[in-house]
Amino acid sequence: MEHKYEESMFEKIETMGELGEMMVRPSITYWADSWRRLKTNKVAMGSIVILFVLIVMCIFAPMFSKYNFEVTDTSSINLGPSSLHIFGTDSLGRDIFTRVWVGGRVSIMIGFVGTLMVICVGCVYGGIAGYFGGKIDHYMMRVIEILVSIPYLVMVILISLYLGKGIFALIIALTITGWTEVARIVRGQVLQIKEQEFVTAAKALGASPSRIIIKHLLPNTVGVVIVAITFKIPGFIFAEAFLSFIGLGVQAPNTSWGALAAAARENLRFYPYQIFFPSLMIILTMLSFSLLGDGLRDALDPKERQ
Repeated sequence: MEHKYEESMFEKIETMGELGEMMVRPSITYWADSWRRLKTNKVAMGSIVILFVLIVMCIFAPMFSKYNFEVTDTSSINLGPSSLHIFGTDSLGRDIFTRVWVGGRVSIMIGFVGTLMVICVGCVYGGIAGYFGGKIDHYMMRVIEILVSIPYLVMVILISLYLGKGIFALIIALTITGWTEVARIVRGQVLQIKEQEFVTAAKALGASPSRIIIKHLLPNTVGVVIVAITFKIPGFIFAEAFLSFIGLGVQAPNTSWGALAAAARENLRFYPYQIFFPSLMIILTMLSFSLLGDGLRDALDPKERQ
């Protein structure tokens, strides 16, 4: 009996010690834990560094360059990379280094603005469809299916005929159907969340549907929305590059990475460096955003929390 009593006391002391450890151990929030796990992903952190460098260069490099991206120089036509022209010059004698970073401003701006627009529209649309459900959800999803069935290239051509070619028309064309994927993602999340206790409590307290959607449902979809953003931005950059390459995107005197690649294709055989540098920037940007998106998806996944 004495031996059993000692074992029982030892187990109680051990249990109390574990409880004390749990009480002393600092609590960690969902976002702090996600950031901790993201920092352990070397690939994702490397992608952040690359994106930071690219964005900083796009903002500041043209300011400190002694060449204007629009000014031509007939004495410096098709020069290779050198100390004077780091990336060389094009067929009109313009400095490619300056033009690459000015073009990066346009490409990244289209990526961010387009993504912001589709996220805003997609979150609101998907939140409404998921919250109300029933016939409202049914008809709203049918609208999405109709929009998805329209090829975006056809949409770009139609909008270009109506609004003309340019950055504004390009953003409108890319976002007019691009929000549908985000709406589907948000709708799926809202369908899971709206049956939980805090939503029921908000309804019981008389909160309006708009308040429940904005204050309670949409904030709980932030994780998947952030991941969607990191995949949408490179999608827009690639779409802009493709459309500019075939002449439906950014028009002169503006330039972008796609427009630079399109202008260089005529001299590809003789001056491959002219297409190499804008193409390299497109690849680095898209790859970095994609790898960052993978890292964020792992870091924000609640199943990965320990």
